[in-house]
This record gives sequence, structure tokens and C-alpha cells, in this order.
Amino acid sequence: MIKITAAITAVGKYVPEHVLTNKMLESMVETNDEWIVSRTGIKERRILKEPGKGTSFLAIKATEDLIAKTKLDPKEIELVIVATATPDMQAASTAAFVASQIGATEAFSFDLDSACSSFLYGMSTAARYIESGKYKKVLLIGADMCSSMIDYTDRATCIIFGDGAGAVLFEPNTDGLGLQDEYLRTDGTGREFLKVAAGGSINRPSIETVNNRQHFIRQEGRVVFKFAVSNMADASEKILERNNLSKEDVTWLAPHQANKRIIEATASRMDLEMNKVMMNIHKYGNTTSATLPLLLNDYESQLKKGDTIIFAAFGGGFSWGAIYFKWAYN
Repeated sequence: MIKITAAITAVGKYVPEHVLTNKMLESMVETNDEWIVSRTGIKERRILKEPGKGTSFLAIKATEDLIAKTKLDPKEIELVIVATATPDMQAASTAAFVASQIGATEAFSFDLDSACSSFLYGMSTAARYIESGKYKKVLLIGADMCSSMIDYTDRATCIIFGDGAGAVLFEPNTDGLGLQDEYLRTDGTGREFLKVAAGGSINRPSIETVNNRQHFIRQEGRVVFKFAVSNMADASEKILERNNLSKEDVTWLAPHQANKRIIEATASRMDLEMNKVMMNIHKYGNTTSATLPLLLNDYESQLKKGDTIIFAAFGGGFSWGAIYFKWAYN
């Protein structure tokens, strides 16, 4: 019996036109370009400014880019997954709206949220549908309008996050390419260190929560940094060990773009040279669910069939993991 694996066969991206530079942030909060770059590696980020547009707009534009590049008929898409921590609204599915707007009228759809690990977990989910043999085309979109939950008077968070989206198409593969293995974990005791306190079912919206600025993301940077470094590195090491992979076997590390120092620490633990590490944090900042697909888009021209890619991510919850992947096309 031929084994079916789930391979990525196409990618697309979208980032808003408005660029928020470090210089611009200097006029908003007490910070400066040198401080931001030295601690995060970020030089600028993209912000969606148009009124009435949200995460679905980013996701639709990224998918339209993928469709334009591949001439894919949207009616062939059977499942649309939108990995996001910033859905358009509560209750109504962002993925359902995206699927309708792109013309995927034969697909079912759902949102998937595990903070910055959302796209990584989405890869695992999309792969299971493909491996079942029942589905042939699964669209996975990582999209976040992080600016919708950022307090631009809080210098600890406003320097980090940006808006963007990336889309990938998963299809069956019988040559052993695509997703090979995964190591995914969560620890709910970490949710107090990285969260938006109000707006959910525990702390419902009120005049008080708005006045107390509780609808913005807050994080305890040192705690999050420590957990991110140790867990992203541990997950990546484990995926190498149990697949008998050496550093020479790894073509690329595709790490979540949260902080340049976290990325460098993960690469160091894996004993990888930095020229094997995908990085675009300087251009976009942390786009949460969009960081991994944006990396694939920016590095697509350098990827070759059979390349071994280790994906790694860490997010609120806490959630983290690593995926061992073989690229399917030139």
C-alpha cells in the first residue's frame, strides 16, 4: 500500500502597505531604533490601517496571491483552515467568511487558535486530513492583525508586533515528501504571562475593562523569553534525535519570528549555522500566526525539492513544538 504524506505545493503572502518604523515609534513611546534592534532584531513592521478591514482581509489577500501564482480553481479546495489569534469577531467563523470570499464554495472551514503556535498546529491538522486519503486540497492560512490588540503606549509590546498573512496549499504526496514528524506541546500554567485579559468569557467587556486597558496584549517579557528559548530548542532537538537527523541533514530551520535572540539561541542549541536559519523579523516583526508562512514565501526561491526543514514555534498558552518537513518542489 502506498503511503500518503501531506506536502506543501504552493504558497502566497500579503502584508499591508503601511510601514511602522522604529523611528516612528520613537515619537510614540520612550524607545529608540538601536534599543529595539539590539533586543529584538526588528527594524519595521506592517500595519493594516484601513477602517473596517481585519484578519479576514489579510487572509483573503494572501490566498489571492497563491491563486494568482498557481491558477488554482478555488472550487477544488476542500478545506480552509485559518490559523489566527485575532479573528474578525467572536462566534462568527473567520475561516467561513474567507472561504466564501475566495470562491471556495465546495469547502468546509474552521478557525484554529493556539497563539503564535497556531500555524504550526495547523500544519499538523491539515496533514491529518490529507493523510486520511479523503481530502486532496487543504488550504492553510496563517493570518493576524496584531495591531488590533496592541496598546501603542506600552513600549514592551508595541515594538514587537505587526500585521500580515501567509497561505499554503497542502496536497497528497507519494514520494515521501511533506510532513514527516511532529513534536507538539502545551502548558496551561503559562497563560498568565502572555495574554489579553478582557474580552473573553471570564472577564467580559465593560466600561471598566476598557478604561483599565485590559483589551490589549500584555506579557512578562523575561518569563516568556526564558520559556520560549528552552522549549523551542528542546522541541527542535527532540525532533532531530528521534529521526536520527544531524545538523548536516538540516537544510533550513524555519523558526517563529518573535525575537532575534530567541531565534539565535534555538539555532545555537541545534548547532546550526545562521545561514541555515530563515529570518525576516527585521521586515515584519512578530506577525503571530503568519510568521512561518511568510518565511516560506520569502525563501521560496531558495527552496529545493527534498530540502529538510525544521519548523519551530512558541506561543501564549503556553504552546510550542517542532515539525520535520521535506520540501516538495523547486
